[in-house]
Amino acid sequence: MHRAAYLFLLSTMLLWGGNSVAGKLAVGHVSPMTLVFLRWVMAVLILLPIGWRTLREDWPEVRRHWRLLAGLGACGFTIFNVIFYTALNYTTAINVSIEQAAIPIVIILANFVLFRLRVQPLQIVGVVLTIAGVALTASHGDLGQLLKLELNFGDAIMLVAVLCYSLYSVGLRLRPAIRWQSFMLALSIAALLVSLPFFVWEVASGRVIVPDARGRALTLYTALGASVVSQVLYIKGNELIGANRAGLFINLVPIFGTLLSVLIVGEQFQAYQAFALALVLGGIALAEYSGSRAALQTG
Repeated sequence: MHRAAYLFLLSTMLLWGGNSVAGKLAVGHVSPMTLVFLRWVMAVLILLPIGWRTLREDWPEVRRHWRLLAGLGACGFTIFNVIFYTALNYTTAINVSIEQAAIPIVIILANFVLFRLRVQPLQIVGVVLTIAGVALTASHGDLGQLLKLELNFGDAIMLVAVLCYSLYSVGLRLRPAIRWQSFMLALSIAALLVSLPFFVWEVASGRVIVPDARGRALTLYTALGASVVSQVLYIKGNELIGANRAGLFINLVPIFGTLLSVLIVGEQFQAYQAFALALVLGGIALAEYSGSRAALQTG
């Protein structure tokens, strides 16, 4: 069970690392709100033939929990990505990487406040190690550079995005008893509806950038890889090992984003990046060891 969860979550973080690269490459080729709107248009079109039949069969449960499903789709799928792509226009990828590292911490705190889920001491050590790895990556091997970072509008709104995705991850614990096809389609439809006003605003304000060839390719990737496939895998991973433990894998996103930048953009792979990857993987392994032992003792 745990091996399957690890495979699901590692694949998710690799796809999300690609989404970080896609977000950087999309600047100037498709505007943020247009990217989010088209992303969920495509995702719904992909999911409709997969989930329409199960959604009809699960409709009584979907209708009973529509507020929860709408909230999850809005927070985790739309608002997070609207802010994420917008923030990249105002702040650096370094800052965004550091700020994303707060997601596992917020998940742990929210789970404690809402559900009284306690965290093991070794899990805390694991979180610290993964954040150290992210900070090392974000500072390009010089942690002193972190003291020189300046916070701006992009950083401020990115903190809201962190809160949104953390609440989404914790909210998965309340998922109704419906099949994953119905769940994903319902959340994607909610995400599409919530993204529509942002798109209309962007068009009305004259800020829309119609996607060119690169913009269309990046939009397709975000719809298929970073929306449909990755979200299904993330939900499955959460089901198997819980939000606290699954959330820690999110710190792999900037690491994978850096590695993909090396492969796609042609940046040089540095020794500090290898050390940072070892820290993140070591922190996850330590936290997982502690979490799995605790689960066995309480199971």
